[in-house]
Amino acid sequence: MLNQISLFAANTKGALSKITGVLAQSDVNIYTMLATDSAEFGIVRLIVDKSEEAKSALEKAGYQCRLDKVLAIDMASDKPGTLNRILSDLQNANVMIRYLYISFDRSDSTPIAVFCTDEPETETFLRGKGYRLLDRF
Repeated sequence: MLNQISLFAANTKGALSKITGVLAQSDVNIYTMLATDSAEFGIVRLIVDKSEEAKSALEKAGYQCRLDKVLAIDMASDKPGTLNRILSDLQNANVMIRYLYISFDRSDSTPIAVFCTDEPETETFLRGKGYRLLDRF
């Protein structure tokens, strides 16, 4: 499993660059980032090379952060239906997915499905089905 930092950010101009600025000053490399918005604030999710240091730096800058465990599946292919196969296997196992986003492996440009679930046995199930789970980007 991977550590993901989740934080709330103001839905204002420059809000994301303030976050990335804090991380840059702390020499933290961002592997993947997802920012979603609502009327007043956004939720930013990050996977970085130094999650504890990043969380500490962001908190010192005034952000409320938490570390979440997420699963990252090497999809191994960008062909249509690859994600559907993974999601179908999870549905058949009765696994509830809280959220999901797609990133890419920087070395070979293959997609990576990053998702969060509250089902503790999901990692074991996926490995048993032959999926390659990543413990780092």
